[in-house]
Amino acid sequence: MTTALLTLPPDLRHSNAADCLQKLQAQIRSSPNSEVEIQAGQLSDFDSSALAVLLGCRREAESLSKTLKFKQFPAKLRELAQLYGVSELLIESA
Repeated sequence: MTTALLTLPPDLRHSNAADCLQKLQAQIRSSPNSEVEIQAGQLSDFDSSALAVLLGCRREAESLSKTLKFKQFPAKLRELAQLYGVSELLIESA
């Protein structure tokens, strides 16, 4: 099975979160692959909006019966996910 690889931008804050989510959801929808991987390794400047984007991507993938995996989570993003109580939804496959 081939995996569609998507990448988060280096900067993901409230100011660009809606646009980023829209683009990622469109990529998830248009991918012919049943498995999608979002890589967060380049993410260096972010706020809690990044979590909202990732959760939105998860919902989109689930609605299409696609498997979504998150990879290369920065340590600060892991901490933020734990603080907000959503780490089990995102980091399970990181």
